[in-house]
Amino acid sequence: MKKLLKLTPTCKDYIWGGNKLRNYGKISSADKIAETWEISMHPDGLSLSENGQNIAEEFGAEGLGKNLKDFEFFPVLVKLIDSADDLSVQVHPSDEYALKNEGSYGKTEMWYVADADEGAGIYLGFKENTEKSRFVSAVDDGSVTDLLNFYPVKKGEAYFIKSGTVHAIGKGVTICEIQQNSNLTYRIFDYKRKDKDGKERPLHVEKALNVMDFSAFAPNALNVDMGGKTLIGASRYFTAYKVVTNGTETFRADDGSFKGITCLEGSGEIEGRKISRGDTFIISAGYGDFQIKGDVELIMIEIRKYYIGIDLGGTYIKGGLVDDLGNIIVEDKIPTETEFGAERVMDNIAALVKKLLKTANMSPSDVEGVGMGVPGMIDSKSGTVIFSNNLNWKDVKIAEGVSERTGIKVKIANDANVAALGESVFGAGNSYDDCILITLGTGVGSGIIVGNKLVEGNKSAGAELGHMVIVDGGEQCTCGRRGCFEAYASATALIRDTKRAMLAHKDSKMWEIGDIEKVGGKTAFDYCEKDVYAKQVVDNYIEKLGCGIANIANIFRPNAVMLGGGVCGQGDSLIKPLQKVVDREIFAGDLGPACPVVIAKLGNRAGTLGAAALLMEI
Repeated sequence: MKKLLKLTPTCKDYIWGGNKLRNYGKISSADKIAETWEISMHPDGLSLSENGQNIAEEFGAEGLGKNLKDFEFFPVLVKLIDSADDLSVQVHPSDEYALKNEGSYGKTEMWYVADADEGAGIYLGFKENTEKSRFVSAVDDGSVTDLLNFYPVKKGEAYFIKSGTVHAIGKGVTICEIQQNSNLTYRIFDYKRKDKDGKERPLHVEKALNVMDFSAFAPNALNVDMGGKTLIGASRYFTAYKVVTNGTETFRADDGSFKGITCLEGSGEIEGRKISRGDTFIISAGYGDFQIKGDVELIMIEIRKYYIGIDLGGTYIKGGLVDDLGNIIVEDKIPTETEFGAERVMDNIAALVKKLLKTANMSPSDVEGVGMGVPGMIDSKSGTVIFSNNLNWKDVKIAEGVSERTGIKVKIANDANVAALGESVFGAGNSYDDCILITLGTGVGSGIIVGNKLVEGNKSAGAELGHMVIVDGGEQCTCGRRGCFEAYASATALIRDTKRAMLAHKDSKMWEIGDIEKVGGKTAFDYCEKDVYAKQVVDNYIEKLGCGIANIANIFRPNAVMLGGGVCGQGDSLIKPLQKVVDREIFAGDLGPACPVVIAKLGNRAGTLGAAALLMEI
């Protein structure tokens, strides 16, 4: 059932709090409102729906979303904080430490600055690498903040705070805090102030020393434009966006997660309901499209799953951090360095994984796994490269090697299969259950999707459609056979035939390019309208390509065949005549189901997205 409900928070009157949150519409009988727990299922402070129910009672498992099914509890907590005085210097433990020593989860959090007085700021991490003994002395003599970075803050800034990072909110800052659902804090220094009972609040210095990161800290802001919203924080426990509307914006609540919305500035409407500063709404998973109208600044949260996709090439290793909707959050590449052997390549893959995580402020536990597309014959079940000519490898246990280096589970598949999976899940094959990708490059790669699953064959050695023979005794193929589909349909074959035509016909207009070594995969297409020899090359290429695709269609009868590679840049000049060949050659002609030929959409991102999809529940 679709639901959009307004929440009422729990108010906290801690000693450092003020009354600025009353300007956000918050009401309390207490003298101070230090915090309001806006979206909370924590027993120390529940937020309730307008029906008087807590979030779990109101929405149930389906309404919260399938991405929450692996959590033992509601994973996120959203607060508004008004610091009329400095908060204590504190640190939060990691899950690993907290579960072992406290029987509780730890806490990672982020702060979005909703407002700040002139000169107000936060303490965050150490200025430089610090010895534990020096820190203990500073706690004893009250100079602990001298060791910490002080950052003057401005409205609109975001700071991500991993567990283990020493921190404190300074006075005069209003914050929207998005955090892991935990109330576990180790207080280190509290300025010797006393609570309402005249007692100093307890400190937890010994525990804090066990979990603190004593290395120098530098803030790293995540700021990713995602169309109508800006990603500012991500972890397995929460994903947070900043949204600024000026008119009407449309968003979508998919079945993966609910959406929580807290308004920090302005006023407007959400699905026809008024929303203004301080209001928090929650929308059920699967609600679908919804509209926000007006001039408002919002924090929007949800729970997404994250994966790392690695596309291993002979020259570069490309990688990306991908969410379960197919958004690449961050991406990068590094040299492969195959000349130094498999161990170096695995070191480089691990280095890239760690770099991606660092850029996104993530830890290994925040991702579901690492998926990898690897060239060659791959045993995906055992995670072994049986043979790869591109990498000059035999029997390399790459999945095990990368997992040992990163602490993250790894799944691999052949790179062409991975690209096919990427197109199937996130690209041109998204609306089809059965589809096949043919990549026209140096060779002819292929990937087969049946029932939205990869078909890899015995020991993952199948799906080599480029090596079916279409001309008995024909052109020599690099695999050792003659007449393979690859020997006629690859970009290499197209270039070969273009050169042959030019050498055989010195009057060809294709010589206008000057040097035969300048021939590329598009040369014949560029001249086919004004040069008979170029047209012959193109017509022959399309006939042979159509023959291979018709064979594939006759065997698998997919919903569609997707074509990738630089040759596809010809668009309709390639696809329209090619479709006529396939329609002519396909078994049963018009009597059977059609097999459209479509151009792949993802380009060189197919490998990254497909690798990530190896780990997804599709």
